[in-house]
Order: sequence, then C-alpha cells, then structure tokens
Amino acid sequence: MEKLFEFFQHWIAQDVILVGGVWLVFFLIRRGARNERWQRAFQRLKRDRTGMISFAVVLFYLFLGALEMFQIPVKTGGSQSILDVLTAHIPMEKSYSAPWASQPLVALNHEKLNGFHLLGTDVLGKDVFVQTLKACKTALIIGGLTSAIYVPLGALLGILAGYFRKWVDDLVQYSYSTLASIPEVLLLVSILLILGKGLGFMALALGITGWTGLCRLIRGETMRQTERTYIMAARSLGQSHLKIVTRHLLPNVMHLVLITAVLGFSNIVLAEAVLSYLGVGAPVGTASWGVMIDSGRTELGRDPLVWWNITSAAGALFGLVLALNLLGDSLRKAFDPKVA
Repeated sequence: MEKLFEFFQHWIAQDVILVGGVWLVFFLIRRGARNERWQRAFQRLKRDRTGMISFAVVLFYLFLGALEMFQIPVKTGGSQSILDVLTAHIPMEKSYSAPWASQPLVALNHEKLNGFHLLGTDVLGKDVFVQTLKACKTALIIGGLTSAIYVPLGALLGILAGYFRKWVDDLVQYSYSTLASIPEVLLLVSILLILGKGLGFMALALGITGWTGLCRLIRGETMRQTERTYIMAARSLGQSHLKIVTRHLLPNVMHLVLITAVLGFSNIVLAEAVLSYLGVGAPVGTASWGVMIDSGRTELGRDPLVWWNITSAAGALFGLVLALNLLGDSLRKAFDPKVA
C-alpha cells in the first residue's frame, strides 16, 4: 500500500493527472459548446460586465500560478520557475520587516534592510509579496487536481444513476448518502492522517468527498431529460445507450457541470486553506495561503504587531474566491432556462 501511495504521489508531482484532467474538462466543454443553448449562453455571458471582469481576474490568478509552475533553465545550471527568475533580485532579510520599511522590525544600531519589500517579510526574512504569489500555484494545483477527480466521477455516476435507474440508482444513492452523512472536515482529516501530507493526497481526499453534490444534481437533471421527447425518439430509433448518453444527455447537462465546477473550485481553495490551517494540508515549506494564515494567527499576538502576513494571504484568497463566485453566478444567469 505504501508503494502505491508513493507511486501516486510521484505521478501527481509530474502533473500527469492535472494535465489529463484539464484535457478532459476541455473535451467536455467543447462537446457541450456544440449545443445551441451553450452558444446563446456564451453570447449573454459576453454582455455581462461583472462576469467578464470576474473571468479576467480568474485568468490573472491562473497566469500567476503558471509563472510558478513552469520551469526554465538558468545560467547557474538546473532550472527555476519563471516567478523565481523574475523575483530573483528581491533579497532575503534576517527576520520581520514591515511593508515599505527601510529598517527591520526590530532594528539594531540603525540596521538597514537589504532591499525594498512591498508587503514586508516573514519570520524567515522571505518577501511576503513573493510568497503570496507563489501560493497561487498551490491553490490552483489543489483546485485543478481535485476538479479532475470529482467532476468526471460525479458527472458519470449522476448520469448513470439518472439514466439506468433501478439498482444502479440505488447503489449510487447509497454511496453518496453514506458519504454525506459523515462530517466533511472530520472525513478529510481522517483520510489525510492515513495517507499523509502532500498536495496529491489532499486533492485525492477532497475528490473522494467532493463528488456527492454534483452527482445528486446531475442525477436529478438526467432523470428530467430522459422524459423528454428527444430521448424517447433516440430510443425508438434503436440508438445504443452509449450514444444516447454521450450525444444527447451529456451536452444537455454539461452547463450544470460547468457551473458546479466553477463554484466548487472556490470551495476547494477554501478547503485547502482550512486544512493547512489545521496542520494537515500543504507540507512544510510549500507556499500556501492556509499556511500563511496559520502562521499569521500567532503573529497577531506579537508586540510590535505583525499583520501583513495574514492580511496578504487573506486578501489574495478573498480575491480569488470572490471572482470565482461572481463568475459562477454569471454562468448560472447565462444558462438560466427562463432567460433562454
């Protein structure tokens, strides 16, 4: 079992599941975009100023995460992330320094800082602004990996339960009802205590517990769609179950999958912060907003007060979650059948 976990963690580190999940989501969106309803919805979304601004903010966070994720070769040998190369001129300090300060927080003999720090430095002397930017990668990897696990799983089980019904529906209902009856935080902590710390294991735990809501939603919509005349016509023409599911049902439920995935992404980012705050999330040394908030909690009791670490992480987390929620609301309005 330990070798299996090591194998899983190794390939998570290589981002294989992330790339595969992104490809799968792109394929499903492309498949659903052929639907006439999708085309009208995207036209309405383009006219929604709030939705487009939120989409631009999410793209900006994705860009920052990509800067930390992609490695480039350097002159000294080896490779560094693009963000590390861009911020290589920002020096480290001995300990805390306040934002825009020219001296350490506790200056001895008028000691000067080695450089300028927009949001100050933490206890290790690292620039808080750089650490906040680096944490985008952790949030996006957790959100992307978890979505790559729970979105296909929830959508597939929901469609199967709503289409075949009978014992398939009973089995799926029993599975998600059992998971939903267990407090989510306790279940996540239990899984992570068994598997251990790591971004891959955290994504696996969140994926195991996160598919139930999507599955319940897709199951209900699939049951409604199977009573429509186009499904009855497809059955009467002798089309196989696979063709009915992929060509007819999937495009007509993909808007719910897209909206739930966008809204669920913000919940995943918050869950990562909570788990890191509880000490079972991101490993030590990984830039994470949850870790920064956890360390900033103890810094609020210092004298002089160190407020910039927790403020920077909480502000970045708030911006991403707010943008994702506003984008999800705009998508829901665009796909609303009453508007269509």
